[in-house]
Amino acid sequence: MDTTVADPLVGQVLDGRYRIESRVARGGMATVYRARDLKLGRNIALKVMHQNLAQDDDFVRRFIGEAKAAAALSHPNVVAVYDQGTDGHHVFLAMEYVPGRTLRDLLDERGRLGPRTALEILQPALAALAAAHRTGLVHRDVKPENVLLTDDGMVKVADFGLARAETASKQTKTGLIIGTVGYLAPEQVVSGHADVRSDVYAAGIMLFEMLTGHQPHQADTPLAVAYKHVNEVVPPPSSAIPGLPPQLDVLVTRATGHDPARRPADAGQFLAAVTDVHATLPPDIDHRLQNAPQNVTSVLGHAPPPAAAPHTRVYQQPDTLPPVARGSFMDRLIDTVTGRYALIAVGALAVVVLGWAVWYQVSGQYDSIPKNIIGMSAEQAKTELAGNGLTVQVRKGGYSNTVPRDRVMSTDPAPGTDVKQGTAVTLTLSKGPYPREIPDVSGKSQDEATQALKDDKFEVGAVHREFSPTGRPVPKDQVIRTDPPAGRSHQPDKPVTLVLSNGVQLPDLTGQPRQSAEQQLRALGLAVKVEEQEQDGKPPGTVLSQNPPGGTGVNPGDTVTLTVQKGRDCPWWNPFCGNGNNNDPNQIPVPTVLGRSVDEARNMLQGAGFQVDVRHQIGSGRVLRQQPANGNAPRNSPIVIWH
Repeated sequence: MDTTVADPLVGQVLDGRYRIESRVARGGMATVYRARDLKLGRNIALKVMHQNLAQDDDFVRRFIGEAKAAAALSHPNVVAVYDQGTDGHHVFLAMEYVPGRTLRDLLDERGRLGPRTALEILQPALAALAAAHRTGLVHRDVKPENVLLTDDGMVKVADFGLARAETASKQTKTGLIIGTVGYLAPEQVVSGHADVRSDVYAAGIMLFEMLTGHQPHQADTPLAVAYKHVNEVVPPPSSAIPGLPPQLDVLVTRATGHDPARRPADAGQFLAAVTDVHATLPPDIDHRLQNAPQNVTSVLGHAPPPAAAPHTRVYQQPDTLPPVARGSFMDRLIDTVTGRYALIAVGALAVVVLGWAVWYQVSGQYDSIPKNIIGMSAEQAKTELAGNGLTVQVRKGGYSNTVPRDRVMSTDPAPGTDVKQGTAVTLTLSKGPYPREIPDVSGKSQDEATQALKDDKFEVGAVHREFSPTGRPVPKDQVIRTDPPAGRSHQPDKPVTLVLSNGVQLPDLTGQPRQSAEQQLRALGLAVKVEEQEQDGKPPGTVLSQNPPGGTGVNPGDTVTLTVQKGRDCPWWNPFCGNGNNNDPNQIPVPTVLGRSVDEARNMLQGAGFQVDVRHQIGSGRVLRQQPANGNAPRNSPIVIWH
């Protein structure tokens, strides 16, 4: 995520509907934000055009037209366009939010991909392009940055048709060519014209890059790269990665032919060829080629320089291109290069192999990746590799039951491989052991629970205490729950917290009527002992004190002693109640449950010896009234509560 500068749009709501939450990326044409669609309650990607383009009326008109065409394109491998609009001087596009990363991110991480992996990414991308081509829509900006890889393994292509709005607008005003230079077809460089076969060319360049880890045409300036697209053929990828099957060379060279008529007619035709080649690849080819050395020299006879500006856009008037880029001379040159292609490739490859072998024997600039690097910390591994003249990249990997968290679980190239000094070695760090379900240790003692967790290879962390819930009382010093809870997947090397019971929290009953206090205690599973004494100014039957006091933790079955004022608290209407005696053994006190939850009230009343009739009033979940509300009632008689 691009967070290098504060963005004034973050936090704003566009069109009264789209709340911008964070900036994702900034490109040459627009800035992309993660936003929330307040109307539909979903996350979206919001592409907001840069101010200089938003003020160009011709661009805005074309942009709206292209956005409508893209919105009509429905395909599972296409990033959906939901809406287009303006808010003041902001012109924006609302699109499907795709969590994950781009193909560019993957290439930056891995360098290059195996043949099967490359074709398995290219196939759905071509399926998306084919759907667009069938409707007459040309993408015009096919590149790894516009191929999105979702968290659940889907491949989606973004930004359909948007390059046309920008290109057409700029050409109308200044005659400039705009495009991502590393993927421009020759006809786009020469005339600015693009059709479905231009998308095929860009897809062929993208396949070359996935297989080799770099673009076929590289130079110090964008103009020089564009010149090479016009005047040099794309070499076969096997010239850079020996051992690649020849059918992959055919896919690349056919798709990147200078003459559009000699390329596959559209993405659908290219997809069919890619699918056929994928079916012929051995299942283990990616593994076999994982550590294949990459040629120092390309088929064109020069070492690929560092990527100077592969993702920049080139702004160049056609009239300033070198003369060789236009007219019949260019056509003759293309024919010449094409006709001698095989001879050049074989000769150059022989020179490459011979030069590489001599250099390897003479220079002594190769070293081995240490075999003991697995299990080292990242810092240890960096120090070890730096001492061998190698550079290091680090990435998070997967789970491992043998390599501890944040230790090296694999390297690319693999340990023991001979590599040139200065080579970048990717360290993959372990995320720790595979997650497993936490066992249920509720009701166990601390020692029993600790042992049960250790038996399942979990680490026990902190121990907390709290009062037991009244609805499910847990005795003192037994486990109420774990954090994370039982059944949750959790990595064994991350600690599990035990929560122990302090018992049921005893309520403060001082000042309450005796019968209500007794019933509350019995509902908690406690035994009650009553002692009477006299205290001036207190009504008969009032609780004067209790032992243990309120707030104490007790276990079910414990005895609580209530000291009450002499005399029974009697309602005026109860003829059986007087002087602290109840003359009818079938009449028992009714506890007051007003304000309690329905479950609490039911437990208290049933614990006191009554049936419970629950009735709906407003559905508050709390008891609003009861009948009878206090006094005595026959044992097992119904008490009606409303909530």
